[in-house]
Amino acid sequence: MKDEKRRGRPRAFDAKAALGKARDVFWDRGFAAASLDNLSAATNLNRPSLYGAFGDKEDLYLDTLEGYRQDGMNTLAEALDPSLPLRDNIARVYAGALAIYLHGETAARGCLLIGTASAEAVQHERVREVLGRSLNDFDDKIEKRMRLGVERGELPESADPQMLARLASAVMHSLAVRARAGDSREVLEAIARSGVELICGSANNP
Repeated sequence: MKDEKRRGRPRAFDAKAALGKARDVFWDRGFAAASLDNLSAATNLNRPSLYGAFGDKEDLYLDTLEGYRQDGMNTLAEALDPSLPLRDNIARVYAGALAIYLHGETAARGCLLIGTASAEAVQHERVREVLGRSLNDFDDKIEKRMRLGVERGELPESADPQMLARLASAVMHSLAVRARAGDSREVLEAIARSGVELICGSANNP
Protein backbone atom coordinates (compact mmCIF):
# COMPACT_ATOMS: atom_id res chain seq x y z
CA MET A 1 0.00 0.00 0.00
CA LYS A 2 2.76 2.42 0.99
CA ASP A 3 4.76 1.57 -2.15
CA GLU A 4 1.67 2.21 -4.27
CA LYS A 5 1.24 5.60 -2.59
CA ARG A 6 4.84 6.63 -3.22
CA ARG A 7 4.66 6.08 -7.00
CA GLY A 8 2.48 9.11 -7.60
CA ARG A 9 4.22 11.65 -5.44
CA PRO A 10 6.18 14.50 -7.01
CA ARG A 11 9.90 15.07 -6.77
CA ALA A 12 11.16 17.04 -3.75
CA PHE A 13 8.08 15.84 -1.89
CA ASP A 14 8.01 16.60 1.84
CA ALA A 15 5.45 14.19 3.29
CA LYS A 16 5.65 15.63 6.82
CA ALA A 17 5.02 19.18 5.63
CA ALA A 18 2.15 18.06 3.40
CA LEU A 19 0.56 16.13 6.26
CA GLY A 20 0.86 19.21 8.46
CA LYS A 21 -0.98 21.30 5.89
CA ALA A 22 -3.64 18.64 5.43
CA ARG A 23 -4.07 18.36 9.18
CA ASP A 24 -4.79 22.09 9.37
CA VAL A 25 -7.55 21.69 6.78
CA PHE A 26 -9.16 18.76 8.59
CA TRP A 27 -8.80 20.52 11.94
CA ASP A 28 -10.56 23.66 10.72
CA ARG A 29 -13.20 22.03 8.52
CA GLY A 30 -13.62 18.49 9.81
CA PHE A 31 -13.35 15.38 7.65
CA ALA A 32 -16.64 15.65 5.77
CA ALA A 33 -16.35 19.35 4.91
CA ALA A 34 -12.70 19.18 3.85
CA SER A 35 -12.83 18.92 0.06
CA LEU A 36 -10.14 17.53 -2.18
CA ASP A 37 -9.79 21.02 -3.63
CA ASN A 38 -9.11 22.37 -0.11
CA LEU A 39 -6.54 19.65 0.51
CA SER A 40 -4.88 20.07 -2.88
CA ALA A 41 -4.56 23.81 -2.40
CA ALA A 42 -3.15 23.46 1.12
CA THR A 43 -0.58 20.81 0.22
CA ASN A 44 0.29 22.19 -3.23
CA LEU A 45 -0.42 18.74 -4.67
CA ASN A 46 -2.84 18.13 -7.50
CA ARG A 47 -5.37 15.35 -7.03
CA PRO A 48 -3.36 12.59 -8.77
CA SER A 49 -0.29 13.47 -6.72
CA LEU A 50 -2.37 13.63 -3.53
CA TYR A 51 -3.81 10.18 -4.21
CA GLY A 52 -0.42 8.85 -5.20
CA ALA A 53 1.21 10.11 -2.02
CA PHE A 54 -1.45 9.27 0.56
CA GLY A 55 -4.24 7.23 -0.98
CA ASP A 56 -7.82 8.44 -0.74
CA LYS A 57 -9.20 11.18 1.50
CA GLU A 58 -9.82 8.82 4.41
CA ASP A 59 -6.27 7.48 4.20
CA LEU A 60 -4.94 11.02 4.34
CA TYR A 61 -7.17 11.88 7.28
CA LEU A 62 -6.06 8.78 9.17
CA ASP A 63 -2.42 9.69 8.54
CA THR A 64 -3.03 13.12 10.07
CA LEU A 65 -4.76 11.55 13.07
CA GLU A 66 -1.87 9.17 13.64
CA GLY A 67 0.62 12.03 13.50
CA TYR A 68 -1.48 14.09 15.90
CA ARG A 69 -1.77 11.10 18.23
CA GLN A 70 1.98 10.60 18.31
CA ASP A 71 2.61 14.31 18.92
CA GLY A 72 0.09 14.16 21.76
CA MET A 73 1.78 11.15 23.33
CA ASN A 74 5.15 12.90 23.19
CA THR A 75 3.71 16.07 24.79
CA LEU A 76 2.00 13.99 27.46
CA ALA A 77 5.21 12.12 28.28
CA GLU A 78 7.03 15.42 28.79
CA ALA A 79 4.27 16.80 31.00
CA LEU A 80 4.25 13.66 33.16
CA ASP A 81 7.96 13.86 33.98
CA PRO A 82 8.14 11.66 37.12
CA SER A 83 10.83 13.87 38.66
CA LEU A 84 8.10 16.47 39.27
CA PRO A 85 5.26 16.31 41.82
CA LEU A 86 2.01 14.80 40.59
CA ARG A 87 0.17 18.10 41.01
CA ASP A 88 2.69 19.80 38.73
CA ASN A 89 2.39 16.96 36.22
CA ILE A 90 -1.38 17.32 35.85
CA ALA A 91 -1.13 21.10 35.69
CA ARG A 92 1.45 20.73 32.90
CA VAL A 93 -0.82 18.32 31.04
CA TYR A 94 -3.62 20.87 31.00
CA ALA A 95 -1.34 23.80 30.18
CA GLY A 96 0.09 21.88 27.23
CA ALA A 97 -3.37 20.91 26.07
CA LEU A 98 -4.62 24.50 26.19
CA ALA A 99 -1.61 25.68 24.19
CA ILE A 100 -2.83 23.35 21.44
CA TYR A 101 -6.58 23.81 21.85
CA LEU A 102 -6.50 27.62 21.77
CA HIS A 103 -4.46 27.71 18.55
CA GLY A 104 -6.17 28.66 15.29
CA GLU A 105 -6.13 31.40 12.69
CA THR A 106 -9.82 32.27 12.91
CA ALA A 107 -10.95 30.58 16.14
CA ALA A 108 -9.73 28.14 18.76
CA ARG A 109 -9.51 24.68 17.22
CA GLY A 110 -9.77 22.48 20.28
CA CYS A 111 -8.52 18.91 19.84
CA LEU A 112 -8.27 17.32 16.39
CA LEU A 113 -9.34 13.93 17.74
CA ILE A 114 -12.19 15.11 19.97
CA GLY A 115 -13.33 17.82 17.56
CA THR A 116 -13.30 15.85 14.31
CA ALA A 117 -12.72 12.12 14.81
CA SER A 118 -15.54 11.75 17.32
CA ALA A 119 -17.95 13.05 14.68
CA GLU A 120 -16.77 10.51 12.10
CA ALA A 121 -16.33 7.49 14.36
CA VAL A 122 -19.90 6.25 13.94
CA GLN A 123 -19.67 5.93 10.16
CA HIS A 124 -15.97 5.17 9.72
CA GLU A 125 -14.66 2.08 11.46
CA ARG A 126 -10.99 2.95 10.94
CA VAL A 127 -11.50 6.40 12.41
CA ARG A 128 -13.28 4.84 15.39
CA GLU A 129 -10.33 2.52 15.92
CA VAL A 130 -7.78 5.34 15.90
CA LEU A 131 -9.94 7.45 18.22
CA GLY A 132 -10.48 4.63 20.72
CA ARG A 133 -6.84 3.57 20.66
CA SER A 134 -5.67 7.14 21.13
CA LEU A 135 -7.92 7.79 24.12
CA ASN A 136 -6.90 4.49 25.71
CA ASP A 137 -3.21 5.25 25.16
CA PHE A 138 -3.57 8.67 26.77
CA ASP A 139 -5.44 7.12 29.72
CA ASP A 140 -2.80 4.42 30.13
CA LYS A 141 0.02 6.96 30.20
CA ILE A 142 -1.72 9.04 32.87
CA GLU A 143 -2.70 5.94 34.83
CA LYS A 144 0.94 4.88 35.03
CA ARG A 145 1.78 8.22 36.68
CA MET A 146 -1.19 7.87 39.04
CA ARG A 147 0.04 4.45 40.15
CA LEU A 148 3.45 5.94 40.83
CA GLY A 149 1.68 8.65 42.82
CA VAL A 150 0.07 6.00 45.04
CA GLU A 151 3.43 4.28 45.53
CA ARG A 152 5.07 7.56 46.51
CA GLY A 153 2.31 8.62 48.86
CA GLU A 154 1.21 11.49 46.61
CA LEU A 155 -2.22 9.86 46.52
CA PRO A 156 -3.92 7.77 49.20
CA GLU A 157 -3.61 3.99 48.99
CA SER A 158 -7.37 3.81 48.44
CA ALA A 159 -7.11 5.87 45.23
CA ASP A 160 -8.14 4.19 41.97
CA PRO A 161 -5.40 5.09 39.43
CA GLN A 162 -7.46 3.96 36.45
CA MET A 163 -10.49 6.05 37.37
CA LEU A 164 -8.35 9.06 38.27
CA ALA A 165 -6.63 8.80 34.89
CA ARG A 166 -9.98 8.72 33.11
CA LEU A 167 -11.17 11.67 35.15
CA ALA A 168 -8.02 13.60 34.23
CA SER A 169 -8.67 12.79 30.57
CA ALA A 170 -12.32 13.79 30.88
CA VAL A 171 -11.30 17.24 32.11
CA MET A 172 -8.98 17.52 29.12
CA HIS A 173 -11.78 16.54 26.74
CA SER A 174 -14.03 19.18 28.30
CA LEU A 175 -11.31 21.79 27.80
CA ALA A 176 -11.08 20.78 24.14
CA VAL A 177 -14.81 21.14 23.53
CA ARG A 178 -15.12 24.40 25.46
CA ALA A 179 -12.11 25.90 23.69
CA ARG A 180 -13.71 25.10 20.33
CA ALA A 181 -17.00 26.56 21.61
CA GLY A 182 -15.31 29.87 22.37
CA ASP A 183 -14.72 29.85 26.14
CA SER A 184 -12.03 32.33 27.15
CA ARG A 185 -8.54 31.34 28.25
CA GLU A 186 -9.37 32.60 31.73
CA VAL A 187 -12.38 30.30 32.02
CA LEU A 188 -10.46 27.33 30.63
CA GLU A 189 -7.52 27.89 32.96
CA ALA A 190 -9.93 28.07 35.91
CA ILE A 191 -11.43 24.72 34.85
CA ALA A 192 -7.94 23.28 34.56
CA ARG A 193 -7.03 24.44 38.07
CA SER A 194 -10.23 22.92 39.41
CA GLY A 195 -9.38 19.69 37.63
CA VAL A 196 -5.99 19.58 39.31
CA GLU A 197 -7.61 20.16 42.70
CA LEU A 198 -10.24 17.52 42.06
CA ILE A 199 -7.68 14.91 41.08
CA CYS A 200 -4.79 15.82 43.38
CA GLY A 201 -6.63 17.48 46.25
CA SER A 202 -6.06 14.50 48.50
CA ALA A 203 -2.34 14.51 47.79
CA ASN A 204 -1.66 16.77 50.77
CA ASN A 205 -3.50 14.34 53.05
CA PRO A 206 -2.56 10.84 51.88
